[in-house]
Amino acid sequence: MPSSIPSGLPYEGIRVVEFTHMVMGPTCGMLLADLGAEVIKVEPVGGDSTRRLLGSGAGFFPMFNRNKKSIALDLKQPEGVEAALRLLDSADIVSENFKAGVMEKLGLDYATLKARNPRLIYVSHKGFLPGPYEHRTALDEVVQMMGGLAYMTGRPGDPLRAGASVNDIMGGMFGAIGAMAALAQREKTGVGMEVQASLFENNVFLVGQHMMQHAVTGQPPAPMPSRISAWAVYDVFTVKNGEQIFLAVVSDKQWDIFCRAFGVAEWLADPRLKTNNDRVRAREWLMPQLRSHLASFPAAELAAVFEREGLPFAPITRPEQLFDDPHLKATGGLSPVTLADGRTSYVPLAPFTLDGIQPPIRLQPPAVGEHTDELLRAVGYRDEEIAALKTRLITQGDKTS
Repeated sequence: MPSSIPSGLPYEGIRVVEFTHMVMGPTCGMLLADLGAEVIKVEPVGGDSTRRLLGSGAGFFPMFNRNKKSIALDLKQPEGVEAALRLLDSADIVSENFKAGVMEKLGLDYATLKARNPRLIYVSHKGFLPGPYEHRTALDEVVQMMGGLAYMTGRPGDPLRAGASVNDIMGGMFGAIGAMAALAQREKTGVGMEVQASLFENNVFLVGQHMMQHAVTGQPPAPMPSRISAWAVYDVFTVKNGEQIFLAVVSDKQWDIFCRAFGVAEWLADPRLKTNNDRVRAREWLMPQLRSHLASFPAAELAAVFEREGLPFAPITRPEQLFDDPHLKATGGLSPVTLADGRTSYVPLAPFTLDGIQPPIRLQPPAVGEHTDELLRAVGYRDEEIAALKTRLITQGDKTS
């Protein structure tokens, strides 16, 4: 496959300065960076604390900070803020996900920056959009619990957060979409605007389908493990040797194919199973029979038949197994990434193509302050001034350079 997009990336020439950490804000910057923008990550001297997370947070930094430059600034010092302001004078987009009031205290809020640079687009990633909840501290898990997603994911009486940072990631995506919309609007008006994205409203958007389910049916939606499925066969099956596989039959045509392929053609003549809705109503007695019928098949054989017949199926895959996924390896959907300790791994690219190519990694996740010197020089700092800022710990360069 070609390694670059012939027509170039759409946001080449756009400068983004981000004051972000963890997942939500960095996701916004990563997407804009993947699409060609120059994204400058402003982090504290000593580095963004996200770099040092353990456990489930250990992958945050290498996943969401590729294609970015890093400048280290102590924003608690006036000289650090002055350096940031000089950088922002050349920016098209600012992205931040600090707690409410922090950017105002620093003099880096939208009103202040708009006065200096009317074309600036200012993206804030928050827990809640303005309203009664905006003072609360939010996390992905918090909004999953209060926004109905944990209820829908877990078993009755056992709310369970989703297994990935879905609101943080999607909230960052919507921040990026808002920035893109603001760029298009700026082409018409010549001025920027403020964009806000939030975790809670993002979560409500995710469960909107279940809100509408209640509106249509009049019945409270049941959590996913105990839901009334829209399809009769849409479940995980335990088969030979205890292996598991997800199998789905979601139309009358697929039901016909399934029954003939697995030797139960007599079910096609049963009037209780004529349509999908009939089969949904018959699930209480149909599913035990179906599970018993399929229990002796190896998972690989079931997968082969379902693939041959064009029926939906999926192996039950752990995240670490995706490094060896044949499709991802064949398409180049996993790209080499350098980890903080120098090891090389592979990271998923943005899940779309431009001219048939997924936007590539152009810059590895940066070391702390890796681009400090070049960025400060570009906004007018002399080498001796940069050296003085480093001596006073107001800035930091890459220690490996």
